[in-house]
Amino acid sequence: MMKSLVCEKPGILRMAQKPMPVRKPDEVLIRIRRVGICGTDMHIFQGSQPFLEYPRVMGHELAGEVVEAPPASRLAVGDVIYVMPYMSCGTCVACKKGKTNCCAKMQVLGVHRDGGLTEYLSIPAQFAFKTEGISLDDAAMIEFLAIGAHAVRRAAIEPGQKTLVVGAGPIGMATALFARLRGAQVCVLDTRADRLQFCRDALHVAKTVEVGPDDKEQLAEFTHQDFFDAVFDATGNAQAMKRGFEFVAHGGSYILVSIVRDEISFSDPEFHKRETTLLGSRNATIEDFEAVLTAMRAGLVPTKLLNTHRSTLDDLAATFPQWLQPSAGVIKAIVEC
Repeated sequence: MMKSLVCEKPGILRMAQKPMPVRKPDEVLIRIRRVGICGTDMHIFQGSQPFLEYPRVMGHELAGEVVEAPPASRLAVGDVIYVMPYMSCGTCVACKKGKTNCCAKMQVLGVHRDGGLTEYLSIPAQFAFKTEGISLDDAAMIEFLAIGAHAVRRAAIEPGQKTLVVGAGPIGMATALFARLRGAQVCVLDTRADRLQFCRDALHVAKTVEVGPDDKEQLAEFTHQDFFDAVFDATGNAQAMKRGFEFVAHGGSYILVSIVRDEISFSDPEFHKRETTLLGSRNATIEDFEAVLTAMRAGLVPTKLLNTHRSTLDDLAATFPQWLQPSAGVIKAIVEC
C-alpha cells in the first residue's frame, strides 16, 4: 500500500491508503519525489476546474526516480526523471501533426486521471524523461515553465517586439521570462504590486503596470501609443480576457494562455481594423520542455526565487488551503514526497 492525497470534493483533501500501481509492459514505475502545485490544482480544490470529476489525486508537475522500466526502454532503475503529464493518444488529427499538446483524446495527469500527490505512479514510458544536470526541485518546475515557453513559441516572438503579459501568476511569469529570453521588450500588467515587484527584480522585465484608472495610458506611453505586437492573457478571468483585445497593436497578435468556462467576445470592427491574429495556447510539447531544460542548465531561470513555499505530502492537507490566500505570497510551491 502507499499514501495518496485525494481531493474527495471541492475543499476536502484526505490522505488515503491505495494499492501500489502494477506496471504494465510499456510503462515505467516512478517513485514520486517532488510535485509542483499550480493554479490547476488550486482550481480543483476550489471546484472551478472545467475538465474534472471527483474524487481525484491532483498533481501534474512531477519529478521522481525510476523504480521499474521496460527492458528495452531508454530509462533505467535509479534514473531521475521529469514527467510530461499530457497523456496524448498519438493517433488523432492533432497528434499526427505533432501537436500532442492539443490531442483530441488528451488525458492529463491530476485532471482526467489520478496524478502525482502519491508515493508511486506508473505511466507510459514515453512520457518520462531524464533530467540530467538539474535538481529534483527544478525538474518539478519544468512543466509550468514549458507552458509559458510554448505560448511564446506559438506567438513567434522576435527580438525587439513590444510584448504585454496580462496576469503575473506563475504561468504569466513563465511567459514573461521566455519572451524576454527571446529578446522582447516585456511589460507585465497585474492587480498585485508584490507580483509586479517580483517580475522586475527576478525576471528583469522592462516595465510593470498595476491595474488601475490610468493603466491603459501607461501602456500606451510605454509603446509610444502603438500598443503591443503581442499580448498574452494569463489571468483566467473572462473580463480581463475581453479587455486584452484593446492592448493589441495594429497587425499584432493576442494569445490566450488561460482558460475560463465563459464565452469570450470582442469588437469585430476593431478586430478586423487591426487584422488581429487570435491564438489559443494549450499545454506544451516536448520541444518546449527541452527548451526549458536548456534554459535551466544555462542558469537563465531563477528557480530558487520562483520556489517560494514547501510542504511534505503528509502536511499538505493542512497547508494547501493557506496557500490559496493572496497574503501567503505563493509563486511556486513544491511538495516533497
